[in-house]
Amino acid sequence: MTEARLIQGNQACAEGALAAGCRFFAGYPITPSSEIAEHLARSLPGAGGTFVQMEDEIASLGAVIGASVGGMKAMTATSGPGFSLMQEHIGYAAMAEVPCVVVDVMRGGPSTGLPTSPSQGDVMQARWGTHGGHPAIVLAPASVAEVFELTVRAFNLAERFHTPVTVVFDEVIGHTRESVVLPDHVDIVDRRRPDGPVEGFLPKAAAADDITPLPAFGDGYRYHLTGLVYDERGFPTTDPTQTGALLERLHRKVDAYSPEIEDAETFMTEDADVIVFAYGIVARAAREAVRLAREEGVRAGLFRPVTLWPFPAKALEAAVGAARTVIAAEMNHGQMIHEVERVAASTAEIVPHLRVDGEPISPAELLAKLRERAAAQTGGRG
Repeated sequence: MTEARLIQGNQACAEGALAAGCRFFAGYPITPSSEIAEHLARSLPGAGGTFVQMEDEIASLGAVIGASVGGMKAMTATSGPGFSLMQEHIGYAAMAEVPCVVVDVMRGGPSTGLPTSPSQGDVMQARWGTHGGHPAIVLAPASVAEVFELTVRAFNLAERFHTPVTVVFDEVIGHTRESVVLPDHVDIVDRRRPDGPVEGFLPKAAAADDITPLPAFGDGYRYHLTGLVYDERGFPTTDPTQTGALLERLHRKVDAYSPEIEDAETFMTEDADVIVFAYGIVARAAREAVRLAREEGVRAGLFRPVTLWPFPAKALEAAVGAARTVIAAEMNHGQMIHEVERVAASTAEIVPHLRVDGEPISPAELLAKLRERAAAQTGGRG
């Protein structure tokens, strides 16, 4: 029987990467993510993998892309300033269809901001940070155990859909230590590789499910890699019939499978009058606030998106139900609240509860907000 271990969120991320088959990490130290690199620097060589400290974050993701097209499962980890620097290569990996995992342990910003304090200021950047239209898969764990679980899932999704996948969690989750039981075995997905003849191979020829096979460099297949729009041979083209088809396929291969990708947690939403929308460490505080509010007779609930992107709109719509108020609690100036408004503003009042001073939102804050909204609703009925 596997024993419980007291481990940090960042360490759980490294352990999840190893369990998923990650055998290459390139990165640059940055608070509050550095423990991920430190753990993999010690662990990867013994697992037959490679760790490289690069000169900066741009080079780090470039090396990860190179390792991935060489056939390895590869990852990098960073925080806000480094995540900004990686955006061009995230776009490159999305266009070239290269599986890789980027972990962003969020801290206060902008610029160098608050290096040792928590924030949730990167969640829109994780969707829209790189230029042009591109698909995005972004996972947001809320516990140490879930950091492990979602790091494994990030690799599986990257390998399944041949695209970069981002895992975002705030500094508190990254540095919290919890007792967890890590599984001895996890289900692993490996990328689709070609199994036909080398002669006449078309790396980007249409596939029934829009996910084309990905050979590794050195497998013998002719394979051209580019960030330019390409034809079925993988070579650049400006033919609008081919450029449009490619860009539509890149979106479709994620959008068409969004029900398979999306995930969310609900807590006591079935009869809730007021629902807290929260993720990361804020969701932990919200869950406690909801529990305490229920003890006081307030019909409160929690909706937590586990996948931020694709956004679980249908799950949120179902959870809101007949609720009259949704409190969007975030450690930023209001980012995911815009998605909440898009989905629920026609049926419920959307109320922000935001904090940007480097301190996490507490259960007491949210309990006070729940009491306030419950009182307002009661007064409205009178």
